[in-house]
This record gives sequence, structure tokens and C-alpha cells, in this order.
Amino acid sequence: MLKGFWNVLVKELKELVRDPKILLGMIIVPVILFPVLGSIMSLSVQSAQESASKATLLVLDHDGGENSSQFIAFLNSSLRVIKVNVSTVEDAVPLLSTYNATDIVEIPSDFSFNVTAKTGVHVGFYSVFSGTGILEGIGSSMIDALVTRFNRNVSPDIVYRDKSAIIKGKVVQGVDPQVLSTLMISQSIAMPITIMILLSYSMQIAATSVAMEKEEKTLETLLTLPIDRFAILMGKLSGSIIVAGVGAAAYMLGFNYYLGSFSSAIPSTTTLDLVSLGLVPSLFGYLLLGISLFVTLLSALALAVVLSAFAEDTRGAQSLVGFVYPLMLIPAIALMYLDVGSLPSWLRIVLYAIPYSHPIIASRAVTMGDYWTAGFGIVYVTVFTLVIMYVASRLFATEKILTLKLRFRGLRGRGKVSAEDSR
Repeated sequence: MLKGFWNVLVKELKELVRDPKILLGMIIVPVILFPVLGSIMSLSVQSAQESASKATLLVLDHDGGENSSQFIAFLNSSLRVIKVNVSTVEDAVPLLSTYNATDIVEIPSDFSFNVTAKTGVHVGFYSVFSGTGILEGIGSSMIDALVTRFNRNVSPDIVYRDKSAIIKGKVVQGVDPQVLSTLMISQSIAMPITIMILLSYSMQIAATSVAMEKEEKTLETLLTLPIDRFAILMGKLSGSIIVAGVGAAAYMLGFNYYLGSFSSAIPSTTTLDLVSLGLVPSLFGYLLLGISLFVTLLSALALAVVLSAFAEDTRGAQSLVGFVYPLMLIPAIALMYLDVGSLPSWLRIVLYAIPYSHPIIASRAVTMGDYWTAGFGIVYVTVFTLVIMYVASRLFATEKILTLKLRFRGLRGRGKVSAEDSR
């Protein structure tokens, strides 16, 4: 029944192993990719912990008594505490940027009296919500731990934390930043994954379209028709965009249902209106995000067309396009956890240099009202797209689109790579 099975199996394995593009894509790229992702995860946690340990805390002491001084000294043992002489929290908010702080503690005037009487006192805690990712609440959690330790040293439940958020420079009473971060996690996860899926699907479709034309020898016929060759290029790109958009929409429907199946099982005691909090992009923000995604998508499709021009068949085209996937996956995973502004300069430059990072950065920027960051990304990716589009148009303008191949010579020796015109 299985006569000749092993012969066919050995034949297929030899063909796959001899193809350097498959060898690189299936073995070498993952070997490099996963350590990089592991380093990013480690760096994200380390960066968040260092930021929390070096956090500056502004304190408004309306009491001035012995117990409040003891409480401030206890906080200062683990955090850098700065007392500010202002009357309200709203007056202290502009000082956050001056002292590079993200949290404010307001000690009421009856703090010492209530602590001495052991009747409990409510202290106001205000944290800046920046929407920087999943690990944003580490600093607030550290302050919670310090208050718990202070209560344990003095008296159980002597200090109650009344948490509020500072959103876009405005104090929003009664909104717990950690609860708000939990609500925003789905957006922090869904947007990078959606953009990554959209770009990868689009590149696969565009590369397969060109490679299939070359493999079936129909590209020669298409290029001989009385049609402008740039119109052929734009037609292929537009078709890929439409199909990829439909696929991304279907993916998002399923993914949102997946996230909703978890959130619906968690009882919620707090209802937050993100629109009233200003955490939903404005119409102009949606416009910038759409432009950023469009130019990035166009650059990815053009790059797929250029890479597929070096392939002899669809399998080779998909292998070549696979080399670009780490440039999509790494920013998507990194920006779920990392705040770009808190990264070392060299790593920040690397992320900004990758064009596929900018739609993810723009989605977070427009949510927080930072339109300049989104605009810079659009300009940068547009320039990158124009360069790639020019290369793609030049390939379609000549006959090299039919004959250009990428061959790996001396894989077992020096591994020399040469692109040559096999006329």
C-alpha cells in the first residue's frame, strides 16, 4: 500500500534541504528571532522595574504633623519624594514634567489626628495614565505595596487609598489607573497583532500574485498588452490591499470575540466611558492612523513585489517574503510592553527606523492626542514607500521582471549570494 513511500519522502527532504531560502526561513530565522523576542521581553520588564524604582513622587502635605512626616519618610525610603507647596492637585499637575514624575500623593489635613486615633484616613493617589502598554501599572503597584507595608507597621487599614487618574494633563477623580490600564490592554494587544497580520497577509498575496504570473508564464503576455506598466503594478497592489483588508476584518471579528469571551466572564464593578475620558481617537486622529496604515501597507506590498521579482516560483517568493516578517513581529511584540520614550536612545532609533513600527506607534499616539508623532511616522514611511515604489516601477518598466533571479551559491562553502540576470 505504501510501496515507494520512503523513496518519495527522501526525495522531498532532499529538495527542501537543498533550497537555501527554506533553510534560512525555517531554521536560521527562528533561531535568531526567538532570542531577540526573549531579550525584548526581558528588557521590557527590566525597564518597567527600573522606572518604578527610580520613580519620583510628588507629595502635597496638608497636615504637616508628625505622622504625615513619618509617612512621607516611609515613602522616601523606596521612592524619590519631593514635597511641593501648592494648594491643589490641579496646581501640582504642571510640576510633573518639571520633576519627571508620574504620581502625586495628597495627604489630608486630618492625617495625623486620624492615625493617632486609629480611625483611618483617606489619602489621595493620582497617577498619570499614558497608555504605554501592558506593564504600565508597575509604578502604581509599587506605591500600593509601600502603603500596605506602612499600614502593617502602624495599624491595619489605617491608610485608605483613593485612586484617581491624570489623563492628558487633567485630573479625573475616582478613576483607578490600573483598572483603566486593564480596559486598554485589549487595544494594546489587538492593534499590533492586527497590523502585523494585515501586513503579512498583504505581502503574501502580492508576492504570490507576481510569482504565479512568472511561474505560469502569463506575465510575459500581460506585459505585451497595450496597458501602462505602472497601471499593472498599481492594479496588483490595489487588489492585494482589498483582499488583505477583507482578511484582516474577518480576523479582527474572530479575535475580538476571543477577547470578549474572557472579559465577559470577569465581573465588572466599574463602568468607564473612554469617550468622555478622551481615550478614543478624534476624527483627525483616525485620519492620521488611516494614512499611516495605508502608506505602510503600500510600502509592504511594493517590497513584496520587489522580492518576488527575484523568485522563480511561488514557493520561492513566499520564502523571500518570510525574511521580512521579523521586522513586523518584533515591533508588534515589543510595543505591547514597552514605552518607546523610556527606551535607550539606540533602541528607540532602531524601532523608529523600522517602517512597520509606525502604525502601532501612531495608534497609541493618536489615542493620547500626540499628533506630531503620528505625523512624523507618516512622513518617514511615505519617503520609504516612494523609494520602494520607484524600485518596483523600474522593475516593471523593464524586462528584468521576467528574468531576474536570486541564487545562493556556495551554501556549503562561503554562502555567497548573487542576484543575476539569467537571459
